[in-house]
Amino acid sequence: MDLITHWLQALAGFLWGLPLIFLLVGGGLYFAIISRFQPYRYFGHAIAILAGRYDKKDDPGDLSHLQALTAALSGTLGMGNIAGVALAIGMGGPGAVFWMWVTAVVGVATKFFTCTLSVMYRGKDSRGDIQGGPMYIIREGLGPRWHWLATMFAAAALIGTLPVVQVNQLTQVMRDVVFVPAGLANPDEPFVFNFLFGLFAAALVASVIFGGVKRLGYVTARLVPFMVGLYLVMTFFVLIQHVTELPTHLMTIVRDAFTGQAVAGGLVGVMTIGVMRGAFSNEAGIGSEVMAHGAAKTKEPVREGLVAMMGPVIDTLVVCTCTALVILVTGVWESGDLDGVSMTAMAFSQVFPGNLGAWLIAFVVLIFASSTMFTFWYYGAKSLGFLIGAHRQDSYKYYYTVLVLIGALIPLEAVFAIIDSGFALMAIPTMTATLLLSGKVTAAASDYFKRQA
Repeated sequence: MDLITHWLQALAGFLWGLPLIFLLVGGGLYFAIISRFQPYRYFGHAIAILAGRYDKKDDPGDLSHLQALTAALSGTLGMGNIAGVALAIGMGGPGAVFWMWVTAVVGVATKFFTCTLSVMYRGKDSRGDIQGGPMYIIREGLGPRWHWLATMFAAAALIGTLPVVQVNQLTQVMRDVVFVPAGLANPDEPFVFNFLFGLFAAALVASVIFGGVKRLGYVTARLVPFMVGLYLVMTFFVLIQHVTELPTHLMTIVRDAFTGQAVAGGLVGVMTIGVMRGAFSNEAGIGSEVMAHGAAKTKEPVREGLVAMMGPVIDTLVVCTCTALVILVTGVWESGDLDGVSMTAMAFSQVFPGNLGAWLIAFVVLIFASSTMFTFWYYGAKSLGFLIGAHRQDSYKYYYTVLVLIGALIPLEAVFAIIDSGFALMAIPTMTATLLLSGKVTAAASDYFKRQA
């Protein structure tokens, strides 16, 4: 297993080189410039759309604007915000957080463009149902000669949307924080616990995904606001006790972003780690969330782009920053013997009395990981349906349930390498198609905003 993990990490390292970083960050900056920063000026209008002011029952699609955003956020708000931030700081130091911020700032423009296209170029699957996502953007917007690029995305998405990171970290925190301290699990026999808990997680996921996309929208619309609110209350409780230290830690994040002192590889190394973990967190330019927004009930593509652009702000600029500051103010990142969700759990346990902090983070991880696994099933099923026909994609529910169990049993390093590789291969077709079709978005945005004036 160690050899396989080594090769998986080598593949992820190769894919996440400077060309991909330039494609994601440079591409997002390009979208911001050619749109004359319009998306950034219309957050108030985006909130009005979310409030349902423009919803119409007879519009095409499966999900309301709010349900589409919460479904997308349930995929992005998860282990990237808890384990991903901890891994970024552990590997790249505080400076990695700055580059996560960069992915979020340019990601606002990227999501506006990609998710506007997701509605503009919706296509029909083999059953005649309307679908959205990068593969349909490519097929409908670029034509048959680009079909290979659509196939590349769909195949990569079957890797990038595996539930392995979520169930792996959920299993770890439940074992280390809840069951082992309570004497309900043997710390020397992790495989037995991991297998049994993996079965439980698989059953939990199956109870939602066998209900289809409408049940997914119903569940996520209720879970996401609750889990974000609870987690922010927890982080504010910690940060308010260290409020005088926050400016120092924020300055450390900015300073270390350009010195790279905490990571082998210097500036390029810390930038790579930050952008990689930022992409895992907010998925801007990756294309997975485009599939959720493509299911929105609307005839106005720009409206869904405006809704989608709020994702990186909520996900990375707010939630990830809170996690990073909790880890920094408590100093747990300097120990060097913790990684992933264990580091975040230790940070909270140092502030909350008794075991309350650890138990709360375990509960939050349960919700975050579960909601992401629910959404990743939807992405994987749509990708499989594109490849082999929508009439066959229902069988993915059974495979996906088994994959949840497998994810609980393999090492943390391997699961992140698998997902990082999948995300890299998804980003290439997503960003390529968006760049080629960016003129269509600017034209649609100009027309839409004139009509709103």
